[in-house]
Amino acid sequence: MAQRERIVGGIGADEEYWNGLERGVFQLPRCTGCKKWMWPAHFRCGACGTWDLAWEEVKPEGVVYSWTRTWYPFDRTRERSEDVPYVVVLAEIPHAGGARVMGVLSGPEDKLKIGAAVRGRILAPSPKSKGYPSITWELA
Repeated sequence: MAQRERIVGGIGADEEYWNGLERGVFQLPRCTGCKKWMWPAHFRCGACGTWDLAWEEVKPEGVVYSWTRTWYPFDRTRERSEDVPYVVVLAEIPHAGGARVMGVLSGPEDKLKIGAAVRGRILAPSPKSKGYPSITWELA
């Protein structure tokens, strides 16, 4: 497994998400009790209270829920400064109960709009992604 820069602030419940992406698998957590999808990841289901969660593979397909264009390199994303401006998409995944997953838009953006269909593509860890694998969204 690639060495990742640990970003302070998370609770660590999403480690299996990153491990899955490293294997080329898009997976999200789901409660084994009430079957509710949970993203962002948590250690315990907020709906029924169980601690039993399963990570299930999901098709990386969805629709644009929101998007924004980044015009400036931020302190934690200096590695992307050569890509500025770039678009970040928040994609809603219907196969995962409407969970919303963020990723950079790859490809042309001329038909980018709320509700546009997107497909995810998993990228290997790189210096640009601080050693994490990542998912990019392409307009379908």
